[in-house]
Amino acid sequence: MSAPSLAGYIVKRPWLKRWMMPLASWYADAAGYRKLGLRADDLIPEESDTVLLALKRLPPKEAYDRVFRLRRAFQCSLAHQLLPKDQQTKPDEDYAYLSPIIKEIESESRERDDLEAMVVSKRKK
Repeated sequence: MSAPSLAGYIVKRPWLKRWMMPLASWYADAAGYRKLGLRADDLIPEESDTVLLALKRLPPKEAYDRVFRLRRAFQCSLAHQLLPKDQQTKPDEDYAYLSPIIKEIESESRERDDLEAMVVSKRKK
């Protein structure tokens, strides 16, 4: 599910990070999801089994907040309106809440596949 990322490469190089941060902030603002009250992880499609399992593992409060944000954004989209400035998602509120769970599930799946593919043979004396 998770796509390859250059984030680790960029974060390790301070000069590149200083250059990319304004660009990243501009891109997040231009995307427009924050103006509808959404977070970046709200945009992850729910089509894969991994994401569905991650949604089941969310704490009840976070799951409720996610559904509320999605419904509110849908209503704003239908009305062709944006939320007032005080209700829009601020950059410090836009943190990853679903991506870490998805990465954990993917690593569990890889580990399970590795264990199931393991061949056990008897030791020769």
